[in-house]
Amino acid sequence: MSSESQHLERAIELARRGEGHVEPNPMVGCVLVRDGAVVGEGWHQRFGGPHAEIEALSMAGDAARGSTAFVTLEPCAHVGKTPPCTGALIAAGVARVVVASRDPNPLVDGRGIAALQAAGIKVDVLDNCLEANALLAPFAKLMTTGRPWVIAKWAMTLDGKLATHTGDSQWISGEGSRAIVHQLRGRMDAIVVGRGTAEQDDPLLTVRPAGARTPTRIVLDSQAVLALDSQLVRTSSDAPVLVAAAANAPEVRCHALREAGVEVWQAPPAAVSASDRWLALLDELGRRRMTNILVEGGAKVLGALLDAGAIDEVHAFIAPKLIGGPGPGPIAGMGLALMANAQVLRNAVISQQGPDVYVRGRLT
Repeated sequence: MSSESQHLERAIELARRGEGHVEPNPMVGCVLVRDGAVVGEGWHQRFGGPHAEIEALSMAGDAARGSTAFVTLEPCAHVGKTPPCTGALIAAGVARVVVASRDPNPLVDGRGIAALQAAGIKVDVLDNCLEANALLAPFAKLMTTGRPWVIAKWAMTLDGKLATHTGDSQWISGEGSRAIVHQLRGRMDAIVVGRGTAEQDDPLLTVRPAGARTPTRIVLDSQAVLALDSQLVRTSSDAPVLVAAAANAPEVRCHALREAGVEVWQAPPAAVSASDRWLALLDELGRRRMTNILVEGGAKVLGALLDAGAIDEVHAFIAPKLIGGPGPGPIAGMGLALMANAQVLRNAVISQQGPDVYVRGRLT
């Protein structure tokens, strides 16, 4: 690996430290190198805080003059919560900037690069940096589609069941797998389940131990019948709860939930099918600047999501257990007619967590 590739790898490693803390901003890392030596490092640590370039320049001080900046994302050229990073790089006398990804934000896209070049700074753009692009993907989706990144998660037995024929599902996966799920939850803006899961399991959907974010707990409940004595409703003052209902949900039920501290969002009247309501909800969550949401089931919910073509990433835990019978599988919905049209995980990673097999990868 070349020294430049190593510096980019380090910038990406730094950027990941901001995961869960910076959204809806992107994760960004920066490494400053002068005469072959690293003189400054930084990453975007929290939403509203200094950007990666500012952190690295602060560490480098006067040594930044004549250096090369390796950044995972095109430096910003507009005034947001902080001043533009292009101005800081120019003022510091940086001689060259290596950009791993262009910024998909319409306020930036290309403007940062142009500002640096206009100041006489050499800029190299590496649009094929797969690691940086993967890091940027949730932010890029929010910027380009107005919708959050959707992660589907489930745990199933070796014979493909989410629960027994009586609905019992605790616990399919082991402690190690459940710990990973809580780590995932801790960086999410929202956790989504269907009404059936909420009724059957009466879950809390909280993060244990607490993570970087406190996700909104969302129940897909077309008629707003979530029980007022459920754990979700009773703990709505501890973490937000949102019931996503249909336009024709009974007003008496919506009012009762609102009185109990639950937010009720109703899909537009045109959103009749489950897939339509999903897409309308994703639009709403995007308007709220949610970047990552975790969908934990059940089978109808995940099926409608797959039918809508709205799953971006999958985390599946397969336990070495057999239960047989007519228990539900992980994904229902309309499904596909031809195996040739099956959606395939890209860059799938398969590992073992205790007795369980953990499969994760992306569909987009």
